[in-house]
Amino acid sequence: MSDTSSDSANSTAPSSAAKASTDAPHTDDFAHINTWIFDLDNTLYPRSCDLFAQIDVKMTQFVAGVLKTDDLVAARHLQKQLFRDYGTTLNGLTKHYGIEPVAFLDYVHDIDYSPVPTDTGLDMILSRLDGRKLVHTNGDVPHAMRTMERLGIADLFSGVFDIVAADYEPKPSAFGYEKFWSDYDINPANAAMFEDMARNLEVPKANGMTTVLVKADAPHLGESWEHHGHEEPYIDHATTDLPGFLASLTPSQDS
Repeated sequence: MSDTSSDSANSTAPSSAAKASTDAPHTDDFAHINTWIFDLDNTLYPRSCDLFAQIDVKMTQFVAGVLKTDDLVAARHLQKQLFRDYGTTLNGLTKHYGIEPVAFLDYVHDIDYSPVPTDTGLDMILSRLDGRKLVHTNGDVPHAMRTMERLGIADLFSGVFDIVAADYEPKPSAFGYEKFWSDYDINPANAAMFEDMARNLEVPKANGMTTVLVKADAPHLGESWEHHGHEEPYIDHATTDLPGFLASLTPSQDS
């Protein structure tokens, strides 16, 4: 899970955020892609549906339990500090408080998934992408599958690489990416990664991936720092409209 995150003109060979675009990308930029990798939370579904707000509340409650305090303000402050410093709240809690990861994951993902919109448009667009579709998430497989089933896209993906498969080393740690690429026999040079947090795209770009930042359609949600990094050189493309961006890369049903 993400633990949560005027547009410039498009370029034929974007190498920095100055060239990143929310407009339709040139299809040539993606002609070599045979593996499409998507973050889950606030990427495959819009941040504006605010599903993650439920997880956020549950994480604060869990941290309060670890601290044995009723002070939810202090618990939330620690939660966000751990997220910022360690990639996920879970990673920080594991390193500093020795908590059981499965207990945390089960607790924070016991939520109502009805805010996630069933999106048949996304289903059709993803089905037209040529190549494998994979999810790489800092959440776990059960959460990913419930979310993807709600979106109506679960059957289009070849696999989900989650925090458990990463040995609990979350993005942006290089270890998890490398294990993911090895487990799924991914050549980063032929892969594109879609992610809502800019910092999680630095390692993929350094290893040759084409990177796409899915910017928040509701930037008032989440922590302000989560929206930083949009100008980094490891962002090839950026969009606030994932379905629209993908549609520009796929042939229409009439073509």
